[in-house]
Amino acid sequence: MENKNNNNYTWDIEKMIENDIQFEELSKEIISLTKNIKDMENHILDNANTLTDYLKTSEKLYRKLELVYTYANMICDTDSLNNDYQKLKLKAEKLYDEVNEKLSFVKTEILSNNLEYINTLLQTSNYLSDYKLSFEKLFRYQKYTLSDKEEALLSKVCNALNSGSEAFYNLNNADIKLGFIKDETGKKVELTASNYIKYVSSKNRRVRKNAFKVLYQFYYNHKNTITALLKSKIKENNILCDIRGFNSPLEQSLYQDNIKLDVYTSLIKTVKDNLDTMYDYMEERKKALNLKKIHMYDIYTDLANMESKEIPYEEAKNIIIQALSPLGEDYLNIIKKAFDQRWIDVYPKKGKKSGAYSWGCYDSYPYLLTNYENDLDSLSTLAHELGHSVHSYYSKNNQIYEYANYPIFLAEIASTVNEILLNEYLYQNATDKNEKILYLSEFLDKVRATIYRQTMFAEFEMIMHQKEKEGIPLTEKEFSDTYYNLNKLYYGKNVISDEEIRYEWMRIPHFYTSFYVYKYATGLSCAIYIAYEILKGNQEVKENYIKFLKSGSNGYPLDILKLVGIDLTTGEVVADALKVFKDKLYELKKLI
Repeated sequence: MENKNNNNYTWDIEKMIENDIQFEELSKEIISLTKNIKDMENHILDNANTLTDYLKTSEKLYRKLELVYTYANMICDTDSLNNDYQKLKLKAEKLYDEVNEKLSFVKTEILSNNLEYINTLLQTSNYLSDYKLSFEKLFRYQKYTLSDKEEALLSKVCNALNSGSEAFYNLNNADIKLGFIKDETGKKVELTASNYIKYVSSKNRRVRKNAFKVLYQFYYNHKNTITALLKSKIKENNILCDIRGFNSPLEQSLYQDNIKLDVYTSLIKTVKDNLDTMYDYMEERKKALNLKKIHMYDIYTDLANMESKEIPYEEAKNIIIQALSPLGEDYLNIIKKAFDQRWIDVYPKKGKKSGAYSWGCYDSYPYLLTNYENDLDSLSTLAHELGHSVHSYYSKNNQIYEYANYPIFLAEIASTVNEILLNEYLYQNATDKNEKILYLSEFLDKVRATIYRQTMFAEFEMIMHQKEKEGIPLTEKEFSDTYYNLNKLYYGKNVISDEEIRYEWMRIPHFYTSFYVYKYATGLSCAIYIAYEILKGNQEVKENYIKFLKSGSNGYPLDILKLVGIDLTTGEVVADALKVFKDKLYELKKLI
């Protein structure tokens, strides 16, 4: 049995910053470097030497700032109830805000020149020429940039406006108390954000129904608070977009990645054109579970007639290495580093941030936080987050600091390629019919949750921002009615949209990182194509996929995707992914 208190199951976070003394030393260096750049004001672009000096000093500053900020947030995520960690996080956030406020002049100073002049400076050395794309991306914002004074003021305002997101974080992590339910044996257990999926996917309908109702009772009890928090975020987005001169917050969000609005809207259209397959899946689920009526709390349990399989963490590591072997030895060696070098904080504990993520910076490991529960969902989540970390590892080891962070638009591809390869490995190596049903069910539900459900979230975000812009009061009822009607549309008349699902929007943290969720849907659609081409033995796609992972942000996202033969300007890739969904559903029907 695994000893969960063993250091091997926690981050080796001291590799980032050893202690508070080093934290303070780095903070002082950051303040000093900030002053150095501030002294360059009005002289950054005097000549090639001054520009080189600025870029080198800026890299030193932001590498240290990212290290401090990331460390403080990550250590707080391991125990959000620890007062010392909270103070450290606040210090890092304050420092981050101060740096951005003091250096807000940089962007406007650069954009007050013209790109042609800067390009002449960039041609004077190999070092400067590496920044050509970076300046090109920056100058796309020239027409949306305000004066120095206005940018400095707006930076301060944005720092204050972020308090709503912080309040939701605290409510949804540190302050969350869901209550108790009875498990399958009748034992009273505490329901938490970490174990909710375990109980809502229980084979015992009483357990999953109870978990569902207890969870949403918490959000119902806080509905007015959460309404105010999300409303303030939407108002903030609309105000900032008006100040900058964008037509909508959605357009502003897409602009950074040079993505046209029709990529977003065609995703919604393509998914809605294929809702009949979703309805068919829900009907098949109802039959497989032998239910007269299927409720929202019935859509998470797997369809196999077998006990939930326990998968200890050590076994999960071996399964993942086998499943990802089609990606090659170099890829697997990075996975082994993650396990051997303690990149992962594995198990849930009181005060630890719920869910899972991959995070780090240019000068650290690409760490992972998980809340491993010894089940299939935890195994899949681990493979998912490892995909992010390997992507980060490849990027930072093949790109200069300026391009090391891959764009968020591409972030969900590597993670879901891993999930698909894992699922296919488990399916192909299943020993009986019920196991095959289990893994087919898992794949189908992945598509349901990621392409269909995240697209529903994306449409909800778009609608609510438009309503606020039109002056429609964003009351709790307006939020909940809009969400409830979308839920009924996306799941169809064969599923009873329980009253509690009206409040699901209240628990989605990604709504505070606006217009992010659609990237899950496009990401999985791309990943389905990549994974199955690699499994077919397409060596070219495999090699180009590794090139894709190494590309970081050294290009616009849609151009980087072309490395693996994907064009997202049409709905074709999404439609093809839903065709795979339909084919897998047909396989499931045959087995059942």
